Amino acid sequence: MTDRAKEVQRVLDAIDALAANEPPASRARQLTELLGEVQARVRQERKQAVREMHDSGLTYRQIAAELGISFGRVRQILAEDTEPTEGTADG
Repeated sequence: MTDRAKEVQRVLDAIDALAANEPPASRARQLTELLGEVQARVRQERKQAVREMHDSGLTYRQIAAELGISFGRVRQILAEDTEPTEGTADG
């Protein structure tokens, strides 16, 4: 098992332990909170990686092709949690 796979398994085990022996409502609250935290962190890390790709000189279209997502999705990722800007170009 790779180090990455081991880390993923540790996270999954921690999720299992978090909700063990809890009533359903308590489990649901804890897991909902955890899900929100994880989603926020993943979005932040993804945005940073995409920003680094763009800063290294790749265009939005090149990033989209590399990641297998649409040009529009690249724009959305880079625009998350930022003020809207006028005239964003495919730079």
